[in-house]
Amino acid sequence: MKLWGGRFTKPTNELVDEYTASISFDKKLAQYDIQGSLAHVEMLAKCEIIPTEDAETIEKGLKVVAEKIKAGEAELTEANEDIHMNVEKLLIDEIGAVGGKLHTGRSRNDQVALDMRLYLRDSLVTLVELLKNLQEALLKQAKANLDTILPGYTHLQRAQPVLFAHHMMAYVSMFERDVERLSDSFKRVNRSPLGAGALAGTTFPIDRHYVAEKLNFDGVVENSLDAVSDRDFVVEFLSNASLTIMHLSRLSEELVQWSSAEFNFVELDDAFCTGSSMMPQKKNPDVAELVRGKTGRVYGNLMGMLTTLKGLPIAYNKDMQEDKEGMFDTMETLKGALALFAPMIETMEVKKENMYAAVAEDFSNATDLADYLVNKDLPFREAHVVVGQVVLHCIQENKYLLDLSLADFQSFSELINEDIYDVLSPKSVVNARDVVGGTAKNRVEDQIEQAENRLTETGAWIEIHEEKVNVLKK
Repeated sequence: MKLWGGRFTKPTNELVDEYTASISFDKKLAQYDIQGSLAHVEMLAKCEIIPTEDAETIEKGLKVVAEKIKAGEAELTEANEDIHMNVEKLLIDEIGAVGGKLHTGRSRNDQVALDMRLYLRDSLVTLVELLKNLQEALLKQAKANLDTILPGYTHLQRAQPVLFAHHMMAYVSMFERDVERLSDSFKRVNRSPLGAGALAGTTFPIDRHYVAEKLNFDGVVENSLDAVSDRDFVVEFLSNASLTIMHLSRLSEELVQWSSAEFNFVELDDAFCTGSSMMPQKKNPDVAELVRGKTGRVYGNLMGMLTTLKGLPIAYNKDMQEDKEGMFDTMETLKGALALFAPMIETMEVKKENMYAAVAEDFSNATDLADYLVNKDLPFREAHVVVGQVVLHCIQENKYLLDLSLADFQSFSELINEDIYDVLSPKSVVNARDVVGGTAKNRVEDQIEQAENRLTETGAWIEIHEEKVNVLKK
């Protein structure tokens, strides 16, 4: 008989068991379910809802069950539906009928919400740490390439030269925002729903705040209906994860392009590439390509969760069992991608000479010629026309701006003097962007210093919150 089967006259159909069971995936919550149960039973004894000796027996039994699950010695079955019922059944088998007192004053509805919050807050700290590692790898490349110039692109057309370090710092900034979003979401995850019961609370004189404190929550979810039906924290995570993997996907696309023979700007380490079963010469950037591909499944998990929730009345509905697989899948997908990306970026070879050669064979310094004329008091719109004509002339003559003689320049504008050659050199073009956030070397050095300071703050956040989540595992 099911643990909840008292009012039923026949067992559930085997197909129902198979279709509705969640143990195949929610077994990931085992350690969190037991953490919550240990805090709950301690509170039951404190509030004199169950005898202290019963609570102590249950506590010892739960620890035995935890060890058996961890060692793979416990049988988790579909017949017991989910991780909550499986743990309770294992507990009763271990210590007898007294194990049935564990569920006093709670429901699976508030229990599963608790477990998911414990799982997610733990995983958020891991994600922030992985993002920090990736930022550090990007910073390392930036500091090693403060004099490396490559073409900057808009519309995938060469636009203006930039420092490779500047390009790396753009991704440091993107991932910094991801860190901010994930770390900020922690405070919304870190509130205890336990004690909300099925939907309306409980008749037992429980102490919700005591349980919350034991589990290192910052407080409780105030409304019992909201506590069991809220999955905003899951949607928020899936949304934040979608932004993070979108940033990874953009970087992946650039790595795929840059490592091609057509660009030949970088070479990824052999440890992060694969070969072809047919073509022996191939070296494929499969990690970057697969991260780019997995972005779609992360987006899909977000849309799936939003769609599941959009028509649900308060409070708990069985539809909400669909909240876990997408969350687990997204978490594992993102953790795996971030764990790979940091060493892949750190070991990437930057082909400085090839980048510089590309800059020397384009018109990405054309804007600087226009700015030069503006500084000679020519209105920008007129300067734009003049430079456009110069560029057209170069294209027709198969030349670049620095190939022109002074006489050639002056045939378009007498305002141009000998100093134009220094103005149009790639290094001068880069360092002319000497504004906050610009690609000038000194400005990029400022960005690096500021980013390193913020990473120190991130490290402090990780240390504080690791202690908050890890104390329960000891």
